Amino acid sequence: MNDAAINDTRKAELLSTTVEHIDIKSFDARPIIDAMGKMSFTSRDLARATGIYNQMLEDPDCTIFLVIAGSTSAGGCMDAYAELVRSGMVDAVVATGASIVDMDFFEGLGHKHYQALEVPDDDTLRSLLIDRIYDTYIDEEQLQDCDHTIYKIANALEPRPYSSRAFIREMGKYLVEHGKKENSLVKLAYEHDVPIFCPAFVDSSAGFGLVKHQVDCMKAGRPYMVLDAIADFRELTDIKIKAGTSGLLMIGGGVPKNFIQDTVVCAEILGHDDVEVHKYAVQITVADVRDGACSSSTLQEAASWGKVNTGIEQMVFAEAGSVIPLLASDAYHRGHWKTRAKRAWGKLFD
Repeated sequence: MNDAAINDTRKAELLSTTVEHIDIKSFDARPIIDAMGKMSFTSRDLARATGIYNQMLEDPDCTIFLVIAGSTSAGGCMDAYAELVRSGMVDAVVATGASIVDMDFFEGLGHKHYQALEVPDDDTLRSLLIDRIYDTYIDEEQLQDCDHTIYKIANALEPRPYSSRAFIREMGKYLVEHGKKENSLVKLAYEHDVPIFCPAFVDSSAGFGLVKHQVDCMKAGRPYMVLDAIADFRELTDIKIKAGTSGLLMIGGGVPKNFIQDTVVCAEILGHDDVEVHKYAVQITVADVRDGACSSSTLQEAASWGKVNTGIEQMVFAEAGSVIPLLASDAYHRGHWKTRAKRAWGKLFD
């Protein structure tokens, strides 16, 4: 057997077990959340956070923002987030480019994430074109297909500025026509007019495709499409102004967390002195606050900046993949979403 065949066999062995995304409809977490509410420590924090999320769903005036940072989508929560969009349990999404492109759009194209049943030397993984996220694998060759698809979408667009929301909408449209996975967040968001914002969009596989689009257009002397980060901030702030009451369900921190919280301050700068701070807020994170990092600033701290109401907030210090299934399943089975009006904020920009 030659070296190429040996490598192919080894790669197939390492990529033999796919990550199966959890189905929040398949089990009812209400009894365990109720029991956790009678406990202490993180269990009680999670029960209170779940209660706050249910309050958001019950409030007929509340627009809910799902805010995602980190790798929970690759780790098995992808279908949970998709269900929140399908069932009208969130109205807009703010996320990292990796969550939207390298994870969701990637699987929408028919590719998979894989469980690492063993973790060999990372140089070995590199030689096999396997990328690693802790104990999860991605086939680099499949990821490059994602890069090239982004390139193809960009080439087909009119050469002008686009917010990340507008470009991601084109990605959703592409998946409707060419996708291979029904339960894609990007696809469902397009179908339900739920806008997705990625304030650091090029920090993902989208970046490679968009750079290639720009370079190729420059070489050919043609104009090219560009991403307008200012439009991102303006559009998201516009939703906040028109929404009034709002709630945040935040997984992780980083740029997405700060971006959505800053819409309150931005609205004030634009002369909307009556804009409401985010009334409800839940953050699930493992980040430490002692280094002063913005990613891990508590929601109480955010109140000092005039971003979040201190009355209805909860920090949950836990790995999100272990608690999001419980929170989302509880909210799904309590059913407040069934009578909730869908905002369809995506239509605001048509």
